[in-house]
Amino acid sequence: MNSGEWTWQWDETLFAGSAEHYAVGRMEYPAELAEVLRSELGLDGRGRLLDVGCGPGSLTVLLAPLFEAAVGVDADREMIEVASRRSSTIEWRQLRGEALPADLGTFRVVSFAQAFHWMDQELVAERVRDMIEPGGFWVHVAASTHRGVDGDDPLPHPRPPWDRIDELVAKYLGPVRRAGQGHLPTGTRGGEEKVMLAAGYQGPTRVSAGGNEVVERSVEDVTAAVFSLSSSTPNQFADDLPAFQADLRDLLTKASDQGHFSERTREVAAVIWRP
Repeated sequence: MNSGEWTWQWDETLFAGSAEHYAVGRMEYPAELAEVLRSELGLDGRGRLLDVGCGPGSLTVLLAPLFEAAVGVDADREMIEVASRRSSTIEWRQLRGEALPADLGTFRVVSFAQAFHWMDQELVAERVRDMIEPGGFWVHVAASTHRGVDGDDPLPHPRPPWDRIDELVAKYLGPVRRAGQGHLPTGTRGGEEKVMLAAGYQGPTRVSAGGNEVVERSVEDVTAAVFSLSSSTPNQFADDLPAFQADLRDLLTKASDQGHFSERTREVAAVIWRP
């Protein structure tokens, strides 16, 4: 999708009710990612990290030990509440990326993960540029952590039946992807590279980490993964939530190996820009 087609408008219900599910249902970023970024960026424990659109703090907590201090910001109040319970040494703030710089100061690294596509990209890229200290970096972590890689190679347990899960969601919510109180018939916004170059950033450099690890997931984990998505948050189902939960559990229980699934993790890529 190009920027001219982007018509969806932010609203506070985008991830309503999903924060607790997000923290459980999204697979962890590989620990190797922190080491790859430490090496690529020359991180030595100095400076500050700002994680924008931090959600429940998954990436923030992983990268924070590489810096003197870390700040995580997210527009969703419940996400910040969950993140605050994960770490008391990180500063957590509820605010949108568009509200930056918000007197937060400057940072050695500003990171984004699974969030930049929800923002006014041109505005955020411009405002963040002056928040990055000389020699610092913008890091966009591209990942899909709610589900693993599709395939038919043998695993210890069955893969979650994602096609049938998607069909069940569509049965309740309709065939057009939901997003808060609106819809995204053509998906989320792309075109980050064009935005970054227009905003005066240099790059990008791309690195990757993890992937191909086999993980075990429970019926509860997969259920949480479904509810972690903006297109199927608990809030989206309204009065139909109990019925959907019952149908989803029935589907997953029948498809699992005594409540167990296996998935192969995806590679996580990091795109690095310099102001």
